[in-house]
Amino acid sequence: MKKTHAAILVGLLTVSNGCSDYLDVNTNPNAPQTVTANLYLPPMLHWMVTAPQFDGRFVGHYTQEWYSTATALATPELTWARMGYDPANDNGAEQWRDVYWSLGQNLIDMNTKAEAEQRWDLLGVGQLLKAWGWQALTDLHGEIIIKEAVDQSRTAFDYDTQEFAYQEISRLLDSAIVLLQKNDGAVDQAYLAKGDKIYNGDRTKWLKVAYGMRAMMLNHYSNKAVYSPAAVIADVDRSFASNADDLLLTYPNANPFDDYNFWGRSRNNITAYRQTVFILNLMNGNQFGVEDVRMRSMLSPSPDGAFRGLDPNVAGFGALTTTQQPNNFFGYAGTGGLNLPGRYLFDDKAKIPLMTYAQLQFIKAEAALKMGDQATALAAYTKGVSSSIDFVNARNLDNNQAAPQITLAQKTAFLANPLIVPATITMSHIMSQKYIAQWGWGHNEAWMDMRRYHYTDVDPVSGTQIFRGFTPPTTLYGDNGGKLVQRIRPRYNSEYVWNVASLDVIGGLALDYHTKPLWITQP
Repeated sequence: MKKTHAAILVGLLTVSNGCSDYLDVNTNPNAPQTVTANLYLPPMLHWMVTAPQFDGRFVGHYTQEWYSTATALATPELTWARMGYDPANDNGAEQWRDVYWSLGQNLIDMNTKAEAEQRWDLLGVGQLLKAWGWQALTDLHGEIIIKEAVDQSRTAFDYDTQEFAYQEISRLLDSAIVLLQKNDGAVDQAYLAKGDKIYNGDRTKWLKVAYGMRAMMLNHYSNKAVYSPAAVIADVDRSFASNADDLLLTYPNANPFDDYNFWGRSRNNITAYRQTVFILNLMNGNQFGVEDVRMRSMLSPSPDGAFRGLDPNVAGFGALTTTQQPNNFFGYAGTGGLNLPGRYLFDDKAKIPLMTYAQLQFIKAEAALKMGDQATALAAYTKGVSSSIDFVNARNLDNNQAAPQITLAQKTAFLANPLIVPATITMSHIMSQKYIAQWGWGHNEAWMDMRRYHYTDVDPVSGTQIFRGFTPPTTLYGDNGGKLVQRIRPRYNSEYVWNVASLDVIGGLALDYHTKPLWITQP
């Protein structure tokens, strides 16, 4: 698919305005020139969930979710494993493209029509979509373009600060929360449902999403004096009540391969990737002292039956023999698995989430612990682990995948183990278990968590590393100057080609720009 930046679109729109009379001859008498507001929604919801998975191939190398088995350290994915980037390349910028282009003017048009028609439920979802877009982009890239993003009079676009981005996200979510509570005007579940393939037009579900997004956004302030854990907890409590509320996108597999799960074998986007030793050690007992009941349903064994992970400091499979090399995420050796049952999220029909009840419970647990409320933290943490187990079982039933189901007896014993649910909870428990729950899909939030805790911070209470066993690569990307990655450079084929002067203002031309800390992660 051709990738077009807002600056290019502005040029096209300028030309079209000057030639409007000529272009009138191209009006199609057999098809509508405008569509109803609700029909804008389906592709935007698709990209809201799917675009983070596109970029997750690369962000997941930063967070050591997985590692490419390519053998050359110059291979694109392996520059990311070294906390670098790919010069003159759009890797890691799918969300940039989709926020400014796939949503872009389409979202503006939908919201304008919805407001004019007093369709407050649709407008509320639209405000939520816009908030998601700015949240995703600023958390990945830092400074982004907001005020001038759709200014058709410009061919260069100035960047806004991350502080402003967070203010705008807050404003949009506040607006969405107000709108999604309205039931007057032309609020109509059936009308919204025509475009809403996630919650079937149920605005109360979208209201819970808005509260959840606001809780997550507010929790990102954890390193700042204005952080309010009580506000975070209040929003979590207004959000998802159980896994039944999870925001999940279904992939019907009707149109090969656009509506297949991005992680399915048919899409072939992750066939060469394997689990890392970091996620393995979080689940095999090396870090928690007991094997995680989810491990055999999430991770993939080697042909000899043992579970292994790859070391990002070693090219490819290293010295592992063929039978020792971990199977692919679909559960097969090499590139196998096409048209066969997959495992967990890695199946053509597996549902992919944007937000889950388990994720929000871990956010609540973190906030509660920061305000010294052990009881609330422990209760939320336990719910997080428990609901994550249920989530894993559910995803392995999306298409009757080959991975085993976790039994009630296994779950009960696991949650009763004090190594997993201790009498006194620590931040290391919360954040490491949250990482497990988000593994494979929650890439943006997992990376934000790691940066908030500076990758290797130690829990001051327990003396245990927050992310147990995480070790940055021993060999960092050459341009890093020995510093860990903090952001992704803006999309090359828009910003570094068309918007260089504006990039220069924010320091974006520096080779180590990707190591500049974000405003939100600093005190």
